[in-house]
Amino acid sequence: MPRLTRRRFLALTLASAAAAPAGRSGGAAAAGMAPALIYAVGQKFDKSFNEGAYHGAQAFTAETGIGVIEAQPQAVAQFAQTVNAAVRRGATDVVVIGFYYATPLAEVADRHPTVRFTIVDAVVDRPNVQSVVFKEQEGSFLVGVLAALASKTGTIGFIGAMDIPLLRKFIAGFEQGARHARPDVRTLVNFVGATPDAFNDPATGAEVARSQFERGADVVFAGAGTSNFGIFSAARDAGRLAIGVDANQNPLQPGTILTSMLKRTDEAVKRALHAARDGTWTPGVRSLGLEEGAVDYAVDEHNRPLLSPAMVEAAEQARRAIIEGRITVAVP
Repeated sequence: MPRLTRRRFLALTLASAAAAPAGRSGGAAAAGMAPALIYAVGQKFDKSFNEGAYHGAQAFTAETGIGVIEAQPQAVAQFAQTVNAAVRRGATDVVVIGFYYATPLAEVADRHPTVRFTIVDAVVDRPNVQSVVFKEQEGSFLVGVLAALASKTGTIGFIGAMDIPLLRKFIAGFEQGARHARPDVRTLVNFVGATPDAFNDPATGAEVARSQFERGADVVFAGAGTSNFGIFSAARDAGRLAIGVDANQNPLQPGTILTSMLKRTDEAVKRALHAARDGTWTPGVRSLGLEEGAVDYAVDEHNRPLLSPAMVEAAEQARRAIIEGRITVAVP
């Protein structure tokens, strides 16, 4: 992997403090913070998790005038270097995107005890780390309801990037929601690969999708990062339906994407940065679900014709039951 030199780090970052309105720069100093955002490996504008984090940082800057340093390691092995470079530039608060940074963050947090770290999608037990996790199973339950009711074959599928506990939460919720709506539904489960590279392999994602279609699936839930692009294309070519993840991916293939299971990374990032600025940031675990508006399903002009009123009402009934505690979505 290429070495992350200081020059390359600077090329990968936005020195947005310089771009902030001059009249607001004193506000950043008064707040006593200099935030940084470390993206997951892959593409920044991925129409998914990273792009959501970007929008959260942009919203924070728009609301406060405080610029956010941004950086994206090209591999997990470059994470410590990337964080160290941000800290050398004065970062006091670092938001980290991606479950696979959990192990290196535990070591980096020990080396920088005065820096506040927030990791999204993993739990790191350190006194200077806040861990933000989502109740993916709750949002996945709702899209499972929609998938089962949209299926004509009675077989649906889940395609994950790799077999990890995080994606098993998606699978559990998806299967439970599907059976809630249609007890006889069959769910196929496959993965793109066995390493984080599987999140960035659209060609293999398409192959896995075609395999599920051959076995009867006519709606597939894609939880595979930018590998989703291949899954969506395969669904379009086969005349089947797909479900997006993390951000609203409906516009990527209108008429093919039944809905998208939303994980509000933008809100997680924005809330963490505001809490650090306001002095309310605390370490520990924060778990966000339907009740907090942190997971959901997307309805817009691109997929509304695919959703009947009865399908939407079934999903909304499930939402209310989960929030009120009448349905508990079990996780592995």
